[in-house]
Amino acid sequence: MDHEHVHQPSGSPTPPHPGPHGGGHHQEGGHGPAGATWAMAAQATLHCLTGCAIGEVLGMVIGTAAGLNNATTVVISIALAFVFGYALTMRGVLRAGLPVRQALKVALAADTVSIAVMELIDNGFMVAVPGAIDAGLADALFWVSLAGSLVLAFVVTTPVNRWMIGRGKGHAVVHAFH
Repeated sequence: MDHEHVHQPSGSPTPPHPGPHGGGHHQEGGHGPAGATWAMAAQATLHCLTGCAIGEVLGMVIGTAAGLNNATTVVISIALAFVFGYALTMRGVLRAGLPVRQALKVALAADTVSIAVMELIDNGFMVAVPGAIDAGLADALFWVSLAGSLVLAFVVTTPVNRWMIGRGKGHAVVHAFH
C-alpha cells in the first residue's frame, strides 16, 4: 500500500488537496481531485476505527478492571483512542519518509474529526445502554455493547469521512503519502 516515492513539496506540512494521483486542486461539486467514493470513505473509516477500537477497548478494559467510575473510564478510552488512531496514521506516513513533526501534523489533519465522531458515538452508546458500562469484563453485555458501539461508530462516521475526503480534508491528506 505504501509507495517508494513521496510527491511532497519541501517545507509544506501537508499537501494541498492530495488524492491518489498526487496533489491537485479542489474540484467543484465537492468530490475533490479523485472523487470521494463510498469505498474510499469506508476504507478511511476502517483505518481510523482500528486505532479507535484498540484504544477504546483498552480504555474500557482498564477502567472496568480497575473499578474506575464511568467518567474516568470514558476519558481513558477517548484518550487512548486518539493516541492509537494517530499512531497508526503516523506509522504509515513515517514510512513514506516524513519527519516526525510533519507526520504528526498529517495525522492530526487526517484523523481528528473522524476519531472525535467515533468517540462521541461509541462512548455515548456505551453510556446509553443500561448496565453496559457497569458490566464486568466477564459479562456478555459489556462485550456485546462495546462491539455494537464500534459498529454504530463506523456507520455514522463513514458519511462524515466521505464528505471530508470529497473536500480534500481528513484522510485525503494521507493519500499523497501512500
